[in-house]
Amino acid sequence: MRKLIAAVMVAGAALIGGQAIAADFPQPVIAIPDVNYGVEGAFYLRGSAAGNGLWAKDAQGYVCGACGELTEATFPFEEMGYGYSVGAGFGYETGTGLRFDATIDYLNNEGLLVNQGSVPGDYKVRLRSTLALANVYYDFALGGDYGYGAAGGAFGYVGVGAGAAFNKLEVSTPPGATIPNGSNTSFAAAAMAGVGYDFGAVVADVGYRGVYINNLNNGNQGIGSVSIDDSWLHEVRGTVRYRFN
Repeated sequence: MRKLIAAVMVAGAALIGGQAIAADFPQPVIAIPDVNYGVEGAFYLRGSAAGNGLWAKDAQGYVCGACGELTEATFPFEEMGYGYSVGAGFGYETGTGLRFDATIDYLNNEGLLVNQGSVPGDYKVRLRSTLALANVYYDFALGGDYGYGAAGGAFGYVGVGAGAAFNKLEVSTPPGATIPNGSNTSFAAAAMAGVGYDFGAVVADVGYRGVYINNLNNGNQGIGSVSIDDSWLHEVRGTVRYRFN
């Protein structure tokens, strides 16, 4: 019996002593890395719709002068044309604020007005155009202490684009005058700015896009020809993007 009691006492002393010795050893520190919640690179599809206004300084054409000779003339525009556009695109965002996409838009605009010509009266321009652009943007956070790399939230953006416009021009004329319909292809460029909200997989924004079209013409020569240089299409446009990988 005395041997059993002694063994229990020795075991208890060893347990207490072991705990005391373990407490003197340094405890390991496990470092848990911070989680990066930033937006990584992602491809996206986009769709957009806009209302627009078209403006140019004047149009060039020809009138019949003395002795039936053709004389080149300039006709100032009096009123802006109005219309709409719809578009789609495919792009890639880097996760650093930079993103790139290619877009195709269908533009419709009518009402750009000249009220003088070889026959007195109103001449109204209707433009239908397919606009193909390559674009680059920079997105930046609005408010908060984090850059746009933080997932979600409000942001602003600026962007530029360049490409081509495939145009069809129609001009309604007063009785007694005729201007043939025609088409042309021209250099086009765009400047953009706006604000939006990042919901995660879906991003929505609204902003301004100014589209420069170098030349619009109906492809005719001489009488009945019309040419419009340096036209600007001003748009208020809404866009929805869907991210996928």
